[in-house]
Amino acid sequence: MKYPKKINRYCKYCKKYSEHKVGEVKNKERGALKHGSIQRAKKRGLGVGMGNKGKWGSKPAISKFKRTGAKLSKKTNLKFTCEVCKKTLIQKKGFRTKKLVFE
Repeated sequence: MKYPKKINRYCKYCKKYSEHKVGEVKNKERGALKHGSIQRAKKRGLGVGMGNKGKWGSKPAISKFKRTGAKLSKKTNLKFTCEVCKKTLIQKKGFRTKKLVFE
């Protein structure tokens, strides 16, 4: 999908319509020692400790589990930088596209 490099949209900081530079947000990988990651690992049954872990306790019966019907495209993650105040806003709602080209 082709998308313009610059777009005119409302800036909530300037409180007026101004030109915005469009870019894509780079997704960072989750850090291994983050609190949420450790919690998530425990929930997946990797956590050591006492008691029954319930549905997270044991591994799936099939080790090579394949998800069927997965989507082919990812949702976009755009950021708009105001040319006047240089503040950046990230979009509210993404749209699905296989390839995004800025023109």
